[in-house]
Amino acid sequence: MDRQEHVDVERRNVEKKSDSSLVASTFIKYAAYLIIFFGFLYFLVQYIIPFFR
Repeated sequence: MDRQEHVDVERRNVEKKSDSSLVASTFIKYAAYLIIFFGFLYFLVQYIIPFFR
């Protein structure tokens, strides 16, 4: 017996969307983290470390 089955195949196309405002806000956030980190290091080198000499 030849039996044919008809199967409906659903195809989904997933498009990766990049939101430029989300990318920009993430960049600004991490840039601020870096500025704060290097500012803290500058503070340590200029004021705290010479205090112990």
